[in-house]
Amino acid sequence: MITKAAVVGTGAMGTVAAWILAQNEVHVGWLGRRGELVEDIRARRENRAHLPGLKLPERVVPTLDAGAALAGAELVISAVPCQHLRATWRRIGGWLAGEVPVCSATKGIETSTLERPSQIIAEYVRGSPIAVLSGPSIAPELARCLPATVVVACQRPELAGLVQHVLHTSWFRIYTNPDVLGVELAGALKNVVAIAAGILDGLRAGDNAKAALVTRGLAEITRLGVAMGARPQTFAGLAGVGDLVTTCVSPLGRNRSAGQRIGEGVAVEQVVRESRSAIEGIPTTQAVLELARRHGVEMPITQAVYKVLFESRPPLLAITELMNRPLKAEEMG
Repeated sequence: MITKAAVVGTGAMGTVAAWILAQNEVHVGWLGRRGELVEDIRARRENRAHLPGLKLPERVVPTLDAGAALAGAELVISAVPCQHLRATWRRIGGWLAGEVPVCSATKGIETSTLERPSQIIAEYVRGSPIAVLSGPSIAPELARCLPATVVVACQRPELAGLVQHVLHTSWFRIYTNPDVLGVELAGALKNVVAIAAGILDGLRAGDNAKAALVTRGLAEITRLGVAMGARPQTFAGLAGVGDLVTTCVSPLGRNRSAGQRIGEGVAVEQVVRESRSAIEGIPTTQAVLELARRHGVEMPITQAVYKVLFESRPPLLAITELMNRPLKAEEMG
């Protein structure tokens, strides 16, 4: 078991990761970028901005100093929103010693490059092995010690095993999976479907519509993932259908909640402006649609979400257009 880790990112998932590590007797250097937030966390031992009510042990040391946070770390957990990930690792990558492993908890695809989080991080670390943590893991539920099960993906079994053990608790169980590509794609793509699920909620379209959306959304996610080289079974597991179900039904999910407000008639720009955390599914929609185009994959739900988000298509019209597509046989792949 390791004795020192670093967590990069002071959002809800970074908070939970730091807390679990400390509960497992690991000292944590917790790196943030906003001075006022870091000072408030240090003074109150609580992240009031992103996860209020969770008291942080003294083993967790919030800091703005990358050198201090990463010094002596035997593992780094990266929990930075995807569109800010490159700037963060460009700034701190040089502080990481040797081949210290990194585990990414970021879900998304960079819009400018179409790269996944692990690919971005790899550009700024010197040979460090990289793992990916994903699955149904709503942070406020984790903070209440409610049971949850996720997956860590890595092509190095020893690193997957390290993450599995260092983050394990009596209520947080982690499985391993070698399919890094599939796990990252599933974690990113489900946020697009979650926005669509929220739009249905905002329109009060009913449970039948939600069930159809989740089912057909999973088919879209799987089609693109397999076309890009991922394992189809990954999308039937925790990173795929597991995370998809949670994010499409939980009232705590940012992407579903954002979609609901859009479905209720609130402008997309206002939803983004008023959110205290990144709504990853919005930029991810752009990236996914471009990936689908490049790989020749049909993704009608993603296309509909894109039209609502970026072309001002009325949500009800977008749903009507989906329902009136040419009739066909059901295909899950």
